Amino acid sequence: MSRQTSQTTSGVPTPIAMPSIPDKLYFRIGDVAKLCGVEAYVLRFWESEFPQLKPNKSGTGQRLYRRRDVELALRIKHLLYADGYTIAGARQVFTAESRESKKVAQSELPLKRGQAALEAQPQLQKVRSELREILAILSAPAKQLRAGERPRVTERTGRGLFDS
Repeated sequence: MSRQTSQTTSGVPTPIAMPSIPDKLYFRIGDVAKLCGVEAYVLRFWESEFPQLKPNKSGTGQRLYRRRDVELALRIKHLLYADGYTIAGARQVFTAESRESKKVAQSELPLKRGQAALEAQPQLQKVRSELREILAILSAPAKQLRAGERPRVTERTGRGLFDS
């Protein structure tokens, strides 16, 4: 990853204090600029460089940042100014984090195998038959069904999941 070292004359990186974000639904670009300690044009530039930073726009075209947008802007500032990343390097950080979160999300729901899968078979068969019944009801032409009449289902197996 591209990384710049921005250090003070003493050789120590300048720490950037994270301000507390007010509890509001939307923030205007001037408010976000004050919170981040940068000019509004810098935020507009970051919007063009970081696809994750996409504030909503009002009917008059004014940018309306949500809390997560403000947090992202603060994170971008921290990566650029405190950690010394270049724009390209900070973009790579977000891409890597996105890849990691996708891996975690995919591994959260493992498929059941072995004995647990065998125990679930009857329930799955029941759900499948219920879904076929619903499909038959929905796909039957309206003129064939009369009041109180049910469509014929060829694979009806006992009680349904929601039958009493």
